[in-house]
Amino acid sequence: MNFLKYIFIPMMVCALLLSCKGKEEAPEAEDHHDEEASTVELTDAQIKTAGIELGKIEPRQISGTIKVNGVLDVPPQQLVSISVPLGGFLKSTTLLQGSRVQKGQLIAVIENPEYIQMQQDYLEAVNQFEFAKADYERQQELAKENVNAQKTLQQAKSTYQSWVAKRNGLLAKLKLIHVNLEEVEKGNITSTGNVYSPISGYVTEVNVNIGKFVAPSDVLFEIVDTEHLHAELTVFEKDVLKLRIGQRVRFTLANESEDRLATVYLIGREINADRSVRIHCHIDKEDKELLPGMYLKANVETGGAKVPALPNEAVIDYQGRKYIFIPVEGEAHEHHPEEKHEKEEGTHFGMVEIQIGNSELGFTEVILPDTLNDSIDVVVKGAYSILSKIKNSEEEGGHAH
Repeated sequence: MNFLKYIFIPMMVCALLLSCKGKEEAPEAEDHHDEEASTVELTDAQIKTAGIELGKIEPRQISGTIKVNGVLDVPPQQLVSISVPLGGFLKSTTLLQGSRVQKGQLIAVIENPEYIQMQQDYLEAVNQFEFAKADYERQQELAKENVNAQKTLQQAKSTYQSWVAKRNGLLAKLKLIHVNLEEVEKGNITSTGNVYSPISGYVTEVNVNIGKFVAPSDVLFEIVDTEHLHAELTVFEKDVLKLRIGQRVRFTLANESEDRLATVYLIGREINADRSVRIHCHIDKEDKELLPGMYLKANVETGGAKVPALPNEAVIDYQGRKYIFIPVEGEAHEHHPEEKHEKEEGTHFGMVEIQIGNSELGFTEVILPDTLNDSIDVVVKGAYSILSKIKNSEEEGGHAH
């Protein structure tokens, strides 16, 4: 029994070692399969049906870009805060947030009992002004004939100038509340003043309601003219030196697929706390439907030199990496003389991983591995058809032929 024990134990150890070795070699077989699956053979008929075409890598001028974020904004003169210089109670308004208004449109009526006293004072000042003016002119005529004393003329002049100042001051105040002066001078006094829109645009804020008292410092409404929006971009410090006035900007708003165009017209001269600089861009095609504050993503084109490039459709994205297909030499197969014409020979295509740079006008900069040069033939049309052939082959568990 001891003898059998000494024989049986070494045999078990050998069996376990062989089993482990077999498991370790299994991944090598899988790697070999993956390597084989990166090539595919297509017949001339398949190439024609798939529309596969070969081309060369060409030097093309592709602009460099800076990826930035930003918002739509308006110049200060296009955003107006409406207030009432003399204060009062809001008697009426029809404005709501989002309302469209025209320049000069009546947007609110303010009521204040003090307006009545101002108009009364104005009418009195007008009457006193007319009296003082007539007296001053009369004293001037008398002074020419040496009838009155010089002191009397000076006093008449002083009284006249005092009423001129008082009348003009009250007139300026009444203009602030847009009182109809013609009606006032006819004796028609009102307790209300009108508020008119100084620009055309959209109401973005309504801060009051009917019956509320508003002080001169209170903002009743905010109106923005969206016809002259610009893009305000945030560029980090490391990219600031690449910026120039006049550079092209391509940007998209949320849920947009087509680029909008803009031009850099102002570059900030101050580094913010987050080490960024603000740049302002004129939008080429104005859109009244856009609103200030909309978030955007943009690419600032900084110019570029000629780089090796391929059409976008030549570069495929597979499992998060970029690839191209190139013709490669196929494996040599032995055929019997009688099988010479039974199998049509095809072209083998290899899948090569690459790196890419910037893209522009349908072309993408490509960076090949060191083992290849720019003179190789590349599949420029039908690359995804070849990829589909490889995927089908992998699913079937065989080689792509």
